[in-house]
Amino acid sequence: MDRIPAVCLILLTALPISLKGVDRDTPAVKNVLFLVSDDLKASVLGCYGDAVCDTPNIDRLASEGMVFERAYCQGTVCGPSRTSFMHSRYFGGKGKTLGENFIDHGFTSARVGKIFHMRVPGDIIAGTNGQDVAACWTERYNAPGREAHTPGDYACLNLNIFTTELEGRQSTKMPHRMFVTVQYDGDGSDQPDWKAATKSIELLNKFEPQDQPFFLATGFVRPHYPNVAPRQFFAPYPHQKIVMPEVPAGDLDDIPKLGISSSNSKSHGIDKFPENQQRMWSGYYATVTFMDEQLGRVLDELERLRLRDSTAIVFTSDHGYHLGEHTFWQKQNLHEEVTRIPMILSVPGMKPGRSDSIVELMDLYPTLCELTGVSIPETVQGKSLVPILKDPEVEVRKSALSIVKDGHSLRSSNWAYMRYEDGSEELYDMSVDPGQFTNLAGATDHAEILADFRTQLAEKLEAVK
Repeated sequence: MDRIPAVCLILLTALPISLKGVDRDTPAVKNVLFLVSDDLKASVLGCYGDAVCDTPNIDRLASEGMVFERAYCQGTVCGPSRTSFMHSRYFGGKGKTLGENFIDHGFTSARVGKIFHMRVPGDIIAGTNGQDVAACWTERYNAPGREAHTPGDYACLNLNIFTTELEGRQSTKMPHRMFVTVQYDGDGSDQPDWKAATKSIELLNKFEPQDQPFFLATGFVRPHYPNVAPRQFFAPYPHQKIVMPEVPAGDLDDIPKLGISSSNSKSHGIDKFPENQQRMWSGYYATVTFMDEQLGRVLDELERLRLRDSTAIVFTSDHGYHLGEHTFWQKQNLHEEVTRIPMILSVPGMKPGRSDSIVELMDLYPTLCELTGVSIPETVQGKSLVPILKDPEVEVRKSALSIVKDGHSLRSSNWAYMRYEDGSEELYDMSVDPGQFTNLAGATDHAEILADFRTQLAEKLEAVK
């Protein structure tokens, strides 16, 4: 191609932008730092109201950005959720990934750690790519670790096993791996999240002198099981001081069969060990704090390199997590602790704040496109959150859709509705029952609300096919 004369370039830059979804009033954002935690429930963070867990770096980011109080994932396990938000689709991976779209618009697109699905611990131990989409990146790096095989104090809490022996530990594809913690003597530099932060810092230093914009996606694997961290991260959370979530007597009586998680205290045997349930929280808190420290290292380097004023920062997770609520553990469930996620956007030139507007995880894709002046593919089903970044009172949708293999849920401002493939339902008035203890689906005085949600869900599912 012939070189374009400088005078023509000047004229071209003066032309109005006509890309779909671009707002000329939006502050110019050159780069994107996309930070994703794994299995992180919103309610465990200080900036979301937790008074126990120490998350100073995430809280600092929250003070500088927009905190979305009501953000919800579409997939409730790692694979579907990550496919969803990286394509901005409710189901499947149709169209360009977010990284491909940035590449097509002249960005360097780099992945460090887990963004698309990787088996944890399997792919982390092996250092393999899992279900990563190579076309999404111009360069990519894995962050391996020994996971449950890290030498130290190992516990398999549902089996009440405590040992320092390396033999016989629950690991990849083993049935009790979800209840494993390991605390050990060390500085954490052997852990996947430390390696992910270190590589991200190296890349920021590589990108900083370049004119080319970058999309850097860093995926931390904690607090996903196994909960492995240096001993000093467990110390602030002695299990004896952990207050377990309230579970009223008969709590499961009004939950339909398909709404009861197969991963529950009784099915795994941890109901026999109340103190070990507290230890599960200690391990989760410890690894959240460890992850927060690694995230802070990346944020500090972004500041040191003076990239903060040109970089939009996203922090989120693929889905939430149960830690004994309703006696449930892990994920793949439509209740609030799983569907609600942390979502923080810190954007140069935009005021910090908090928004109660309902948003979906897959809305990040079009939001980042609009912020950077990148066109939004027609396949994208999410909605840009830029209007909310400008005014936290703005609403872009009435409800958020979440999906499990045998059901769907809609979360509106005041209600949570679930419908399963056998026709059974749950309905909760979240304004008075945030713990979702009283299922109103069978109450005659809520028939009109139920009918409205049934119609909404049917229309939504038809529209997003």
